[in-house]
Amino acid sequence: MTKQTYFCALITAALMLPHASCGGGPAASTPTSPGPWALVWSDEFNGANGTQPDATKWTYDVGVGGNGWGNDELEYYTSRPVNASIQDGNLVIQALKETYTGPEGTRNYTSARLKTQGLFQESQGRWEARIKIPYGQGMWPAFWMLGNNVDAVGWPACGEIDIMENIGKEPSIIYGSAHGPGYTGGTGIGTSFTLPSGQRFADDFHIFAVEWETNVIRFYVDTNLYETITPASLPAGATWAFDHPFFLLLNVAVGGGWPGSPDATTVFPQTMLVDYVRVYQR
Repeated sequence: MTKQTYFCALITAALMLPHASCGGGPAASTPTSPGPWALVWSDEFNGANGTQPDATKWTYDVGVGGNGWGNDELEYYTSRPVNASIQDGNLVIQALKETYTGPEGTRNYTSARLKTQGLFQESQGRWEARIKIPYGQGMWPAFWMLGNNVDAVGWPACGEIDIMENIGKEPSIIYGSAHGPGYTGGTGIGTSFTLPSGQRFADDFHIFAVEWETNVIRFYVDTNLYETITPASLPAGATWAFDHPFFLLLNVAVGGGWPGSPDATTVFPQTMLVDYVRVYQR
């Protein structure tokens, strides 16, 4: 497929669109630091059809994560090609309805959760991906980041930046948020972005991005800047957890406390297509 390129001029032309917010501050229309962005890491997913993602760039979380990765998710994450592979220039993450038994037990759904932990990490920058998300009750696709010190200090002290999350029962809405000590889960700092006129995110590719610089994180959908988070956005006394390197994650969860479980309307397999992932520095 033809890759879309993304120019810095589009970033500075970002629109300020108001949306229902669960915290944070008003969107700002221009970056706070001058200078263009330079690409420092990317995966264009241009491997041969049926191959697995580049093992020098991606590894996997495998299993059920105890009680469903802290969210009561229903899937078993695997590293099998059927759950994550390259197809026609995209990374395809596929959630299946199947009975699967692994070392951590048996689940009725499988999917994949890819990460760059131990392979790529960076502090600050512009982090973006062009993604076509799945659609259906109980689906929970995400493009997000965790602090590289997660194994040492745990979550939420490591910090988490959710560049894009969607729950299937809200097909026109995505969420961008930040989490740290004192602002986690439902009290995370963030905002939703809604497509106009009933459009669904599953109907086309969209670019999801954050620009993370000193004491500021800006959230974008395509060219639309819709949220800006600073230390002033946090609860009184809370720690700004975004002063060290982070790594990337891509996954499609099935079920959980937020999206709820799949039902009779949910069609499987469910697929998330990722055209590219790119990281820039000033």
